[in-house]
Amino acid sequence: MGDHGDFSRQFVLDAPMMHRVRGGDVKNALDVGCGEGRFSRMLSAVGVSVIGIDPTETLIEEARRRDPEGDYRLGSAEELDFPDETFDLVVSYLTLTDIPNAARAIGEMARVLKPRGRLLIANLASFATANSGGWSKELEPRFCIDHYLEERELWMEWRGIRIKNWHRPLSFYMRLLLAQGLVLRFFDEPPPCGGDPEEVDSYRRVPWLTMMEWEKTR
Repeated sequence: MGDHGDFSRQFVLDAPMMHRVRGGDVKNALDVGCGEGRFSRMLSAVGVSVIGIDPTETLIEEARRRDPEGDYRLGSAEELDFPDETFDLVVSYLTLTDIPNAARAIGEMARVLKPRGRLLIANLASFATANSGGWSKELEPRFCIDHYLEERELWMEWRGIRIKNWHRPLSFYMRLLLAQGLVLRFFDEPPPCGGDPEEVDSYRRVPWLTMMEWEKTR
């Protein structure tokens, strides 16, 4: 897990994510895969009592350094160390593709939500993670995807670091979320709206991100 600030700046995800937060009565939240705590700090700034967890010790140390008053803990999404029905809001901000056992993690996120609580997700789009070599320059540029329906490991370069992610089709996530009895209240594919014009154009040609809000109704 970790911070995906470059994507959030390119797509300006922070604003729509915070809009969804402000749309409900959120007193406490869990930021799953908080990285260095950027979104946790945003939640705290609007009066939400937030706990950020991440399995990477160096990221938790950095979160604590940047926000000494914040509550940042080492923890795994697959084994959330909280009682049932603890949080008004659980956030997974560009972390689901980082989690090895996403099925267990989604079950844990639903478990710690209070009734009427919400699970707010931003995730890499499955069409993007199914890429097979990115853009083809033959004849006319095309973005190549392959084996879309097959769950598999995926290696990505991020700020000069190789990171293991997982490709899973969108149906994989939807089935798991529906199986938890969650109800989809919001869905979007946020377009890029900032940064280098050539990069923005390439991001507009491929569905790169999804954003979902689910409600726990039972």
